[in-house]
Amino acid sequence: MTKADLVNNVGKASGVSKKEADAAVVEMFDSMRSALTSGDKVTIVGFGTFSVKDMAAKKGRNPQTGETIDIEAYSKVAFKASKDLKESVK
Repeated sequence: MTKADLVNNVGKASGVSKKEADAAVVEMFDSMRSALTSGDKVTIVGFGTFSVKDMAAKKGRNPQTGETIDIEAYSKVAFKASKDLKESVK
């Protein structure tokens, strides 16, 4: 599913124009991005939780040369699906 598909589905389900649905979808993603950027979790009941995980620096290996390399610490977005979502995709 693409963003355009999501906008179409939201528009049809809520009875609003594509322009209004697009604005709602964009605002939802912007709000989620803002919350994650400030370190908050985003929990959508019945769907799952998005959170930011801090990954420690570590040693890695270049698969082409076998050379050991340093991988710097970084942050990543993690998603944990809710029990309802897990059950529905079985």
